[in-house]
Amino acid sequence: MVQKKLTGTGVAIITPFRNDGSVDFKSLGKLLEHIIKGGIDYVVVLGTTGESVTLSKDEKKAVVNFVIEAVSSRIPIVVGIGGNNTQEILDSLNYNDFNNIDAILSVSPYYNKPSQQGIYEHFKTIAGISPVPVILYNVPGRTGSNMTGETTVRLANDFGNIVAIKEASGNMAQIMHILKNKPADFLVISGDDLITLPMMSMGAVGAISVIANAFPAEFTQMVNFALHGNFVKAATLQFKLLDMMNAIFEEGSPSGVKATLEILKVSPNNLRLPLVPVSEVMYKKLEQLVKLV
Repeated sequence: MVQKKLTGTGVAIITPFRNDGSVDFKSLGKLLEHIIKGGIDYVVVLGTTGESVTLSKDEKKAVVNFVIEAVSSRIPIVVGIGGNNTQEILDSLNYNDFNNIDAILSVSPYYNKPSQQGIYEHFKTIAGISPVPVILYNVPGRTGSNMTGETTVRLANDFGNIVAIKEASGNMAQIMHILKNKPADFLVISGDDLITLPMMSMGAVGAISVIANAFPAEFTQMVNFALHGNFVKAATLQFKLLDMMNAIFEEGSPSGVKATLEILKVSPNNLRLPLVPVSEVMYKKLEQLVKLV
């Protein structure tokens, strides 16, 4: 059952780049081993953290194929396929091979600001042809458009293969509305490292995390404590990671976590424009924070 596979800690992995801007597959393999060794439950490839909007169609396919081969069925794999052009998403769903893919993560349409009915019709169309289960992704801070709790619950009730939402609105009233009114088997997953613990206290089943790229063992342990109802021990780990969680987003993501991964000697600190590395001041701050985790 896919819901069991999506419980716990998912990691929205970065896409490492070489100094010349090409995809650094060697570092990607190193990253995957780092997070799997850390005990994470599943991996999300081609998400926002993976700078997917700057990858070509061929690069995306190569990255997914590499991840499938490197993971070798050890953990489930979720692929990000979303955008603000519904037809383009349908083309991507038809273009890709979904063998060894457990679900897709599809962000709510950005920039063109559809109505709630437009968002509903968008995901209805995707659900109608997706060969694997669909995880909705609501992140209004990036999209400029909020998918309301009512729309989420409506989609969850109407389509059996829409199985979860990555909720990153930060609106606790909205999150509670979804948790209260959703179908029993529909999962709410935190899309914000900072509020994963309070969300889990109300019924969320884990997170799709950014910081777990760098600190998979610590974040996974926190989530596992919360899943077992031990919120006191979970809070201790939350507070241990708190300053780092804030810092990696201070100058944008994935700039912060890429700098942290370089400090940890996991992957190089290269990004594709329009993203740029963090400032020297922030890099030094991250170096100090790494020592405290």
